[in-house]
Amino acid sequence: MTAHDTQFDETVDVIVAGSGGGITGAYTAAREGLSVALVEATDKFGGTTAYSGGGGMWFPCNPVLQRAGSDDTIEKALNYFHTVIGDRTPRELQETYIRRGPGLVEYLEADDNFVFSVLPWPDYYGSVPDSRSDGLRHIVAAPVRGEKLGPYAGSVRGPLDHDRLGAPAPDKLFGGRALIGRFLAALAGYPDAVLYRNTQLTDLITDDGRVIGAVVHRDGQQVRIGARRGVLLAAGGFEHNPELRRTYGVPGEARDTMGGPGSTGAALQAAIRIGAATDLMDQAWWSPGLTHPDGRSAFALWFTGGIFVNQAGQRFVNESAAYDRIGRQIITEMQAGRLDIPFWMVYDNREGEVPPVKATNVSMVDTDSYRAAGLWRSADTLAELADLIGLPADALEDTVARYNAMVAAGADTDFGRGDEAYDRAFSGGESPMVAIDTPPFHAAAFGLSDLGTKGGLRTDARARVLDESGEPIPGLYAAGNTMAAVSGTTYPGGGNPIGASMLFSYLAALDMAGDVRSA
Repeated sequence: MTAHDTQFDETVDVIVAGSGGGITGAYTAAREGLSVALVEATDKFGGTTAYSGGGGMWFPCNPVLQRAGSDDTIEKALNYFHTVIGDRTPRELQETYIRRGPGLVEYLEADDNFVFSVLPWPDYYGSVPDSRSDGLRHIVAAPVRGEKLGPYAGSVRGPLDHDRLGAPAPDKLFGGRALIGRFLAALAGYPDAVLYRNTQLTDLITDDGRVIGAVVHRDGQQVRIGARRGVLLAAGGFEHNPELRRTYGVPGEARDTMGGPGSTGAALQAAIRIGAATDLMDQAWWSPGLTHPDGRSAFALWFTGGIFVNQAGQRFVNESAAYDRIGRQIITEMQAGRLDIPFWMVYDNREGEVPPVKATNVSMVDTDSYRAAGLWRSADTLAELADLIGLPADALEDTVARYNAMVAAGADTDFGRGDEAYDRAFSGGESPMVAIDTPPFHAAAFGLSDLGTKGGLRTDARARVLDESGEPIPGLYAAGNTMAAVSGTTYPGGGNPIGASMLFSYLAALDMAGDVRSA
């Protein structure tokens, strides 16, 4: 949409679309003396970030980690990161993320509103050189009480049990909610930062190729906002848009995403319409999903038993691997015609009928509801269980026998379960392999979930959006899942999505402020 003689309804220095990781850009712009309008499409702030139980940030060598005694180096972190990602994304972007992350943490810690702590979380590719098995590349925001948010108390999205199951939202904010809450508390101190909810960016306004504003729909009304310095698009991916998922070939279903409800791709499409280039559009942050009686499969991890089997009754993955790696193997099996949804976790009765899944993200409801929906099935023998879930009995029996033999031998020679530090993160450092030998035997239905799409707008290292010729579009920036992920087709470590979203939002704001630190 071109400007012509547009009369803006309001004008600010910076527009930020999205209040997940993008809130870092709004805060930075305000702190650097710019006026800001943050527009959030939904009725709550926080987006997908607020749904993160940990809310972790993967920023190697940051001050919090250094105070904890980490001996990591930027060079080692960069070597690990680049080895995992390869050349799928520009080396300059990768270097920027690793080298600039510590500075962002230092910047935030200069404000008393921000308090961080170490939450050790092993890297997701533990066999790659310079990975950290001790988890000292991962930090989280300290919990914060709701009243500390001042005018924004009660305005943070989640938790998931609140939004999906109607559970009361606790007054104290943890994980991703704490991170968003701390940004909101900080922004409350800047009168030139205005935060709007129920306000979706639908179009960009340009003048002679430069983005000078945006059209938003606020409470059903169209509003035109001018932006003197620029527009930052950090409004999430398009995981909740079934049509876009089909268009770009993103596996899985919108109902099974864990992304925030505002992630419909509206801001992304607005940028595409003015010539912005995209990348990684068929990609997402994947995970196996425990299927619940409402028909939705929700991101699950921390398996204390069980194996995943395909429709031939065979194992196909290291069940204790990082969730994105499992998700990608699920997709490989689906595309090869060896796996249907739902697929099954097979386990025994040592922990009872409830699946050995300790982190379901959306809490399990009563057992009878899973049984009635056909999602949890039980039998006295493996052959009977195989019949109940449509698998060849002899194949399932052989698979379990082979697995039990590997448990006894202490090594998974098929898929390496337990070989990496992350595999053992939830089993006290011991092998995560548990025999399946205590009847009755059970099966729980799983699907393919995701934490949001990760394909989006191509940017340079200053978060400036590029056009199809590789040139920056003046006045337009992107971060988070609206930006093509710096990690490409991989997920190097817990906190990478939130960390990258925050970092490139911060750099975008510095660039709009004319700060040489952004260069």
